Amino acid sequence: MPHFSRLTDIITCNLTEILSHAADPEFILREILTEMQEGLQACARNLQTSLASQQRLEQEISSCQIQSSEWKSKARQALLDAHEESARQALQRSIEFEDLIAGLRPELEAATSNSRNMTRIRKALDARYAEALRTLQTLTDSTHPFTSSTEPTGHQLPLSPGSSPDSLELQLEALRKDLRTPPNPTTPRHDPAGPTP
Repeated sequence: MPHFSRLTDIITCNLTEILSHAADPEFILREILTEMQEGLQACARNLQTSLASQQRLEQEISSCQIQSSEWKSKARQALLDAHEESARQALQRSIEFEDLIAGLRPELEAATSNSRNMTRIRKALDARYAEALRTLQTLTDSTHPFTSSTEPTGHQLPLSPGSSPDSLELQLEALRKDLRTPPNPTTPRHDPAGPTP
């Protein structure tokens, strides 16, 4: 039985409440993790599609801008050569590309907004998935109380499909740098009475 019908249901779910009503919390949580993995995969596909659409629109707008500029240059040259009709035709082509750009820009804005939204959703799903993994570990440890935390419990918990070890390492290195940075030396106080003779 599916536990979620939308990606946002995963983000807004309360795992504690769901598991509190479950006869077998570990079994239910494993079902939830499977659904979360499927949701993360679907989100990754949607994000990839959005980014591809955004890139395609950016390239098309850039191409239209180049062509509009080229036709405008041709119109200018035609006027210099006293070919007014040719200038008019060239300018019309330039205007057509500008009109196309005006129509493509809202589509690009929508695609960009969708990409940002899908990125936010992906990060939130990653966080919820990580929470579920930790909860499963807790349940597994309570089910196998004599198993050392350093020993395998018969299965390996999967990594988050959207986890980013590179990002984590960068943030960890930034924290290390903060810890290595010495505090600012205390600024000596000014004695209004001046030095003691």
